[in-house]
Amino acid sequence: LLVVFTLTLTAEEHGTTEHVHPAAGSKVLLIAANPAVAKSTTGGWPVGYWAAEVTHPYDTFIKAGLEVTIASPQGGKLEPDAFSLPSHESGYSAHDTTSATYFAQPDFMKLLDNTPSIDDLKVADFDAIVVVGGQSPMFTFGSAKNLHGFFQKADDQGKIVAALCHGTSLLLHLKKADGTPYVKGLTMTGFTNEEEDAADAAVGQKMVPFRIEDEAKKLGANFVAGPAFASHAIRSGNLITGQQQASGHAVADLVLIALAEQRAKK
Repeated sequence: LLVVFTLTLTAEEHGTTEHVHPAAGSKVLLIAANPAVAKSTTGGWPVGYWAAEVTHPYDTFIKAGLEVTIASPQGGKLEPDAFSLPSHESGYSAHDTTSATYFAQPDFMKLLDNTPSIDDLKVADFDAIVVVGGQSPMFTFGSAKNLHGFFQKADDQGKIVAALCHGTSLLLHLKKADGTPYVKGLTMTGFTNEEEDAADAAVGQKMVPFRIEDEAKKLGANFVAGPAFASHAIRSGNLITGQQQASGHAVADLVLIALAEQRAKK
């Protein structure tokens, strides 16, 4: 039975409560891409993770009383996409007060300056895995075989698995045991064609080597696109996907719901 739950929230609508969350104490692993130089399409400038896609889920999980680890496929220092920084001269992310708050905290920045590699972590130590986006996943996740294996192992063990924005590109590289695409028959979302059109227009050139919506549909996924750049997250069983950077809180909320359900069954 395929169960799909769609949640749409804005950051302003997301709040916290005083009571102890049913998922408190659960352990979540946030996986961000290592920095890369995207020579194939972007003209050679460096790309990394998107700030809000780390800080917004992190904020939701910490306030709910969860333990959060931030890691990457290779380990080491992470680099944010410049336009995702609230301080960037373009003003593109000036509204992101959550990222501004966390980026001003030295202890939080230390987590991004020296991430553990997933090679040094165990799937069994976490209750949920959340893979975030930015431009780097579109250039690095295809060859990140350790990430493929880590995510699929978590899925096989019945963990809650989630991917956000361009982080959903990871799902396109995975295969089931019988060789069929992992996403075949699954309901998911991710960065949409409409949003890619807007991103390309903003910089005046093609930004990514392929489009998630197109590839997901080719592989047999039921790809559900919400309004462009509005919060949109979908839960399909233990898999949770978020459309883009505005969906971080919504993805985290669905993870919390799924963790609480799993805990209630034990």
